[in-house]
Amino acid sequence: MPTPEQALPGRDRTIYEGQPVPAGAEVAEFALGCFWGAEKAFWKVPGVISTAVGYQGGYTPNPTYEEVCSGRTGHTETVRVAYDPARVSYEALLKVFWESHDPTQGMRQGNDVGTQYRSAIFTHGESQQAAAERSREAYQPVLERAGYGPITTGIEPAPEFYFAEDYHQQYLRKNPNGYCGLGGTGVSCPVGVAAVENPA
Repeated sequence: MPTPEQALPGRDRTIYEGQPVPAGAEVAEFALGCFWGAEKAFWKVPGVISTAVGYQGGYTPNPTYEEVCSGRTGHTETVRVAYDPARVSYEALLKVFWESHDPTQGMRQGNDVGTQYRSAIFTHGESQQAAAERSREAYQPVLERAGYGPITTGIEPAPEFYFAEDYHQQYLRKNPNGYCGLGGTGVSCPVGVAAVENPA
């Protein structure tokens, strides 16, 4: 990771003016590798209203994709999920997050290597923060029993989200055969399951 002093300076203007979050919706933000596949993972979840991709967790304001890929911004590739809390819980979204990638790989996801591919959860409010931390604690022993190492996912209050360029938005809908390097572990996450309190 670059330090704030090493990070690229960025710019004052936005790269892309994304759509505002719909009224009544809540926001969840996740980094789980290439954001094309990360975004797609949430499309079919009932209660998800919209998704957008962007850059988050670093230092460079309004970065470009090329700058993020240089490893000199500190940003992750992030998906922003706007959802209806009356139809889907935050815990259910966490389950999709954990099961859609390998959260034990550090600064990579499969063949995608770099700081922008690290796993992270950016939380909005104390409730999301607590739920995310509980889910990580619940999933760790399950992954260990399956032969995986420590979870490297960072969990922190959400910093500013910078929308990625227009061509990245809904990329796999525009390009159904486009590249998606995202892959889960195949290990079911027990988030929201009462039995997790006493795992076998």
